Amino acid sequence: MFHCPLCPVKLFKPSNLARVKKHIEIHWKNAIQFKEYRIHRCHQNCRPEGHYHCPFCSKTILRRDNMGSHLQACEDGSYGTHTPTPAKVPSCTSATSSSHSLKEAQAYSTLPIAPSLTVDPSELLSSAPAPSPSPTSSSLLPHTSLASHKEAQTSSPRRVKCPHCTTVVRKKNLSVHIFRKHSEAKPDVSSGSHLESVCVDATNGVCAVQRGRHGFSVPVHVQKKTLGENQFTGCELGECYQYHLLARWSGCAFSYCEHIRLLDYCSCTASEEELEERVLDEMVNHKIFGVPKKNMCLKKQKAAMSAHVPLCVEVTLSGSSQTKCLSIYEPVKKHFSRLGRIMVTFNPKTNSWHCPCAKPRMSCVHKSIAKWHLFQTQRHLFETDSTAAVTDQPTTKPVYPATMHLERVVQYIFAQKKIQSTLPEEVKAPKAQFNYPTKLLPTETTCTFCSGRPALENPVMITNKARIVGIGGIIDDVSTYFRQCTLCQMVYRYQEWKAGLHNFDDHVVLTLELCIFLRQNLQNHTAVSRTINSLEGLRGVTFPSTDVILHAYCHFEALTSHDYTYSCVNCGYYPAVVIMDLHKKGVFSMAVSDLKEPPKNFNGDVNIEEFWNSVSVEMIARGFVPSRAKNPLAVNPSYEYWAPWIGRNTRKGDHVLNTEYEKVLPTQPSPEAELIMVTEERLVDELKKQKVKLKD
Repeated sequence: MFHCPLCPVKLFKPSNLARVKKHIEIHWKNAIQFKEYRIHRCHQNCRPEGHYHCPFCSKTILRRDNMGSHLQACEDGSYGTHTPTPAKVPSCTSATSSSHSLKEAQAYSTLPIAPSLTVDPSELLSSAPAPSPSPTSSSLLPHTSLASHKEAQTSSPRRVKCPHCTTVVRKKNLSVHIFRKHSEAKPDVSSGSHLESVCVDATNGVCAVQRGRHGFSVPVHVQKKTLGENQFTGCELGECYQYHLLARWSGCAFSYCEHIRLLDYCSCTASEEELEERVLDEMVNHKIFGVPKKNMCLKKQKAAMSAHVPLCVEVTLSGSSQTKCLSIYEPVKKHFSRLGRIMVTFNPKTNSWHCPCAKPRMSCVHKSIAKWHLFQTQRHLFETDSTAAVTDQPTTKPVYPATMHLERVVQYIFAQKKIQSTLPEEVKAPKAQFNYPTKLLPTETTCTFCSGRPALENPVMITNKARIVGIGGIIDDVSTYFRQCTLCQMVYRYQEWKAGLHNFDDHVVLTLELCIFLRQNLQNHTAVSRTINSLEGLRGVTFPSTDVILHAYCHFEALTSHDYTYSCVNCGYYPAVVIMDLHKKGVFSMAVSDLKEPPKNFNGDVNIEEFWNSVSVEMIARGFVPSRAKNPLAVNPSYEYWAPWIGRNTRKGDHVLNTEYEKVLPTQPSPEAELIMVTEERLVDELKKQKVKLKD
């Protein structure tokens, strides 16, 4: 551990070299430069507060601005003259000696700098155990020009590459990375300093060892078999393999890497779980994988039993309590299984599997064996609404979005979370980005469906990476939450509009100002994509995709209570003739022949309110499903359930006639229809070709 020569232990505790270097750089940054001296703030027991020592007299100054005026006056002779005596920087033993007087400490503080003298702050630190500094330690350090260092800091990118390896890290973490990975002061393997390890195959002497000392990393397999036949010692890590080759070529045949040397301190063995075939049958019933994968798993199990080695062993080492690591038996030795075993990892938070023999999203027999092991030992990692119903075990964590209760959730939002047609000015007025809330919690605290209105569970975070999209730009790192009823499993999320926000899918939240802006652009024949592209060029930020913004805007319109007060200036609400424009490009890209014919008893009667409410419900459900294909509330085109929109004051009632199906030729034409040999489009084209002679 290293000490700071300018701070007592109560202000800065001894730490590692990388942290002390950063601390010393702060001293250099806050120092006062006066001619050939660089004066640092002293925090020793000279005075109760931090202060500066004058190099020309025995005075101490508290404030930085007063120190500058004092130095000018003291040099001119107003406070007396004193010629400093050049001295070397004291060592740790000399700085901590209690025999130094205040004048001697000031002599250390008086450090005239020669033009050729350059001293790095790290040179003031010693690797020997340093005692606590005394009040007489120096408050002045040798001066060095940091201009080139500052220029490198401002011009270098945020992420830099390590000069010793190919790792790319953040600039602020580069010194820590070099100290941990490439420092010569790395502690040697001993009983008090070594990586964690656990034996996974006692027959062949195979152990799982931590890859590094800091943080989580996938364990590596190390083998040290010194008894019986086929004795072997090696590490499966690629760089360790190259290290052993280099040591052998150099004549150091008995030089081993750190992972092999620490096996002398491995004293624990992982317990093997006997996997049962009935669990595989249950997994096949749940459609986790198919019968071919089941047969492959049983084949691997028989091979492991014949070799007298464990098939699958869970490796539990410190560094991560979230990622599951499992050592799988693999007799075929390849580049990913040099020692006859392979490491498979599973992250329950992201539901992602990784195996060195397959691509991230491809299945393999090792992943299937790992799923077999976890399904038998930790079934809650696989539980969903369907598996919980089969196994009669409740889920330990609420599932969001609740697909079983999706229709009830959407109907509740459609009925209770309507947006007013005329919004107050304070709601749709422009706001600064810091005025919007960054934690969006549902306002409901009790269940509205259960009798007695029981209290809901505590809020559960959906994501902390949501984004608020507005005209002014993007607000990142927004947290969204949901609540759930313990009795009926009803889910409540944030869907309020009084704060000026509209929640689409808990990851994209639009401001009401942007929604109204998009509406005005559409009414002036400007598409949503063009509007978003214009805002991106204006603000210089990247918005979410235009499709997401379009669906979010449709979600907003579906929840808005529109008035639709259409009336003619002459006829009022009931015009005799309604002239409409004809568009050949339809909304749906499907052929008319794909539409099923209506039933024979269909008379064209369609409830217009019911139909358009179902369309609004479909748009609201898009906030819970990834696509329209997976939307169980989607409305598909059909003859018997499709209606135009007519305003409430214009139509006579909610039921209208849909006679579109009468325009389609029947599949079995009547004798009268056989006389029609050409289509309507052909007749229109022939009429356009007719020539009319004009008289002179």
